[in-house]
Amino acid sequence: MGWGRHARTGRGRAPAAARGGLVTLASVLLLGAPGASAAAGASAALPPAGAAEAVSRAVENVENAGTLGALRAASVAPGVPEGYVFTEGAQRIAGAGSTADALRLEAGRAYRSTLPASGRIHYRLELDAGSNVYVSATAVPPGGGGAAVIDGVRVSVQDADGRSCDVDTATFGAAAGPHPVAASAVREISPRKSLCQDAGTYYVIVERADPDGKGASPDDWELELTTVSEPRLERAGVTTAPEEWDSASPRPVTGQAQRRAGGAGFAEATPLDEGVWRDDIRPGQTLFYQVPVDWGRQFHATAELGSASSDGTGFVPAALDLDLYNPVRGHVADVGIGYDGRQKTGSLPPLPHVAYANRHATGAQVGAMRFAGSYYLVAHLRAEVADDFGDGPVPLTLRVRISGAAQDGPEYAEESAPAGVFEVTAQDREAAARGRSTGDGTAMTALAVGGIGTGSALLVGLAVWTVAARRRNVSPDDPGIRSA
Repeated sequence: MGWGRHARTGRGRAPAAARGGLVTLASVLLLGAPGASAAAGASAALPPAGAAEAVSRAVENVENAGTLGALRAASVAPGVPEGYVFTEGAQRIAGAGSTADALRLEAGRAYRSTLPASGRIHYRLELDAGSNVYVSATAVPPGGGGAAVIDGVRVSVQDADGRSCDVDTATFGAAAGPHPVAASAVREISPRKSLCQDAGTYYVIVERADPDGKGASPDDWELELTTVSEPRLERAGVTTAPEEWDSASPRPVTGQAQRRAGGAGFAEATPLDEGVWRDDIRPGQTLFYQVPVDWGRQFHATAELGSASSDGTGFVPAALDLDLYNPVRGHVADVGIGYDGRQKTGSLPPLPHVAYANRHATGAQVGAMRFAGSYYLVAHLRAEVADDFGDGPVPLTLRVRISGAAQDGPEYAEESAPAGVFEVTAQDREAAARGRSTGDGTAMTALAVGGIGTGSALLVGLAVWTVAARRRNVSPDDPGIRSA
């Protein structure tokens, strides 16, 4: 599993000189000046000299990463990694010390909880006898603390008699630094299994992997829980895994890299399509991307760390950790890349085409490629990189290849929960091509985001307005214009 990470067993105030211009800009944005006067209004509201470069960067971020991505970029101080962004609207729920007091998790929902430094916490599931239910736990330790190499998060699903349905453990591994890690366990209906096949009450148990390990954090961790229900098939399908598939490593995608800023959590992962994508990652930072992979298609990714701009020397083993997760946040594969200041590259191992029958394979990597949907690339740069090469960003290039022809998926008897999680829609493909969700893009959305400084929000508001004015004033047939 690469680097021993997974094991499965059964804000600020704007500078004084700029505040006047930004307040004027706020008034214009909130009043909603007509499109015909956008350029003149923006000119009158521009902050004084010295802000032009910041506005230019914000415009680029809006065009490449969307409004929310630009807000994140504008609000993060240099050298300070971004915090994890939880699923919007996730319900707060307390884990119980005993199964007797466990609160219920409903399929299709996301929850926020707290993982204590020691001890187990419990949640409850009420399941039928036909659906597979996947529960993922993403642990988010506080930044700046310690981390034991084999510490992390362990999640298991058990029946009412305490028998294990599935267990998964995700650890920090060679990266040995606090960063988000995710583990996923399943109650699976299968003719090959005898346990956990009945309807009834089941329990989810979450705990630290090694809370007493050397250097382990003594703090409680934030926890994100997601539950996904996969219904039974309309008709019984193949019960054996594909015997043969193309396991040769494909040639990495070449060409000019396009800028695409990574997100700060699974729920805010930046969409990617096949291509070459460029980002910057700071020591200690974790970036999230999502790639729609349809039934019958094969996924491959290569990560490259660019050469350092500093004169530092040294070597950081497993400096970059790149993980691939499937649509239920189940771990698929990973690769670690050492760094000595020169350009370095690493690729995920070859993976099979997405197929329902992959779940019958004995290998975990093949079994994880069991459904279509959004697959997640998660890149983490080890904090120790700053010791040798400074705390500035390191260039990151992702080469994503999606080969093979899309096929029809299996006929499910019912809808999944959440709906559509195991399919790739036209909207998903559009988002991957554009680099942002189809609903992102208004100044009012930008101003409504909580926890971001007023100056940053207004700066991005101006950028959004500028981009919108460009798109209004240029013919949609112009080949140099990105799709809106």
